[in-house]
Amino acid sequence: MEYVIIGNGTAAIACIEGIRTEDKQGEIALISSENRHCYGRPLISYKLLGRISADKMDYRPRDFYENNNVRTYLGREAVKIDAAAKTVVLDGGEKIPYSKLLVATGSRPFIPPVSGLDKIKYHTFMTYDDMEALERELSEDKRVLVVGAGLIGLKCVEGILHRVKSVTVVDVADRVLPSILDPDGARIIRAELEECGVKFILGDSAAEFTDGTAVLKSGARVEFDILVMAVGVRPNVSLIKDCGGDVDRGITVNAKCETSLPDIYAAGDCSEGYDMSVDSKRVLAILPNAYFQGKCAGINMAGGVASFVNAVPMNAIGFFGSHVLSAGSYDGELIVNEVSDSSLRKLYVKDGKLSGFVLINDFARAGVYTSLIRNSTPLSDVDLELLKEKPQLLAFSKEERKKKLARRV
Repeated sequence: MEYVIIGNGTAAIACIEGIRTEDKQGEIALISSENRHCYGRPLISYKLLGRISADKMDYRPRDFYENNNVRTYLGREAVKIDAAAKTVVLDGGEKIPYSKLLVATGSRPFIPPVSGLDKIKYHTFMTYDDMEALERELSEDKRVLVVGAGLIGLKCVEGILHRVKSVTVVDVADRVLPSILDPDGARIIRAELEECGVKFILGDSAAEFTDGTAVLKSGARVEFDILVMAVGVRPNVSLIKDCGGDVDRGITVNAKCETSLPDIYAAGDCSEGYDMSVDSKRVLAILPNAYFQGKCAGINMAGGVASFVNAVPMNAIGFFGSHVLSAGSYDGELIVNEVSDSSLRKLYVKDGKLSGFVLINDFARAGVYTSLIRNSTPLSDVDLELLKEKPQLLAFSKEERKKKLARRV
């Protein structure tokens, strides 16, 4: 059996591990456009921050490929899949045959069509190479403009803030992390970042760039020495699309991570699978999902039986002193709504089940909440009032808890 994997991130590594649970001998070839050992992409901001060294970013030990009998093509681009001939064509024309193929090509930065952007230098912040290119320009006299107040943009801010003169963040949304947090949660995180010195211009966007200046749609002007574009990402689907496979926003896969093409699988940020929290298919660009999908694909590619049907969106992120945990969907009844200046706990219920939660600096019982969502546990099977209460009250009887809660004002 000849296995070929395009990609070298979380899903690709999980696929190797999945294959080796079923097939110890089959040949595995791994193709990656990055000329690097597998590393944890979420760690690039911590490398800039100085919290970790380069050797601590390895996702698996340096002998991982050798120990798993993987032939690597690092720094090589897969330019075409010939599904009829069952080959992957590399830059330069070399053809790699496959019996089973995994496409784990991840995503790429989305660069909006802003006037003048094509004439100036800017950075993105998704890969190790991106991080190194940005780091080479950092100095204490530089003013940095980050376009995008989502996860990538704010993690970039965290990594560089202590190394530059100033950081300004612009976003068309009215709050930070708009795809993850509601206004209450966004206020807490924004306040934390502003206290550290970040300046935000929200509800506005760049209309034109010149060398060193961004003109916003409001007419405001922002001067900068370094520009980072972190508006969003798009799944890399072209390899499957170009050879006739089904593609929507991501590569369409079933519960076995099979694409519509025979013997071709897809996993990770490039794929679009079933999200049980909203009962529909969509791209779930998060690391745990990539691993579960990759492992599932590898097992099936090697003749085993696996499925991944309980995917839910999950986020575990931190910015300086604040940390956020979230999972599921916020489409439901808000049954717990505890908000302070520095913490938040919100639980959502739909159709008799916990559908989602957001926790900021208050993580007790997060594992319980996640399990309830992933297992679709009916709340009729649990003590709902106990679920709502603070963990420190659990040492008291139900009647004593009622008394204590009744005394709160």
